[in-house]
Amino acid sequence: MLEAEKELTRRSDELAERRQELPWVRIDKEYRFETDEGSASLADLFRGRSQLLVYHFMFGPDYKAGCPSCSMIADGFNGFAVHLANHDVMLWAVSRAPLATLRAYKRRMGWAFPWASSIDGDFNFDFDVSITERQQRAGNVEYNYRRGGHPLAAEQFPEPVVKFATMCGTDAPSYMRERPGMSAFALEDGVVYHTYSTYARGLDSLWGAYQWLDRAPKGRNETGIWWRRRDEYGSR
Repeated sequence: MLEAEKELTRRSDELAERRQELPWVRIDKEYRFETDEGSASLADLFRGRSQLLVYHFMFGPDYKAGCPSCSMIADGFNGFAVHLANHDVMLWAVSRAPLATLRAYKRRMGWAFPWASSIDGDFNFDFDVSITERQQRAGNVEYNYRRGGHPLAAEQFPEPVVKFATMCGTDAPSYMRERPGMSAFALEDGVVYHTYSTYARGLDSLWGAYQWLDRAPKGRNETGIWWRRRDEYGSR
């Protein structure tokens, strides 16, 4: 087991090096975001750092609350965001919900990390974490580096999707027009570059609770959706 753990660690280190060797793609498009400090460009989100990490948080314009899975992941951001910021890396969440809605949810969850709204821009669409209703009807949209359909009829969605949509105060098709992801950017000589993005289970290693569960005696021990927003658990 020790040798297997060491091999996994070595492979993880090698994969991290391969990420860093990916080509930087220059971003010439002007993206605008609404933040607590006002309108901001993508370069503004760096706040003087040379690196930017963006968590694409599922919170669409029609949602009344953030995705429970994204919320569980984001619960870990508060603790380490300050450490990243003091190591030349800014961490932001970005969603398409209006800024006022994000602010209210942020207060509810007790979060302090920066969160921007991209509601009026193309940022989410260009980074393949949002699709339009027309795209959803037509299918054949891209997510996680693959193209595939996104059926519109609610009865075609699996039960967990319908459950999460209800928890977000919306319907299944609207819920599924947003997807989770993470993107990395670099700022050099005033130019912003896209350096990496990951989606779907590529986010597993960012989901702190699962890293602990994978080391628990019974592992993930799942038969369905068991997690909720942290203020929705009953007292034990």
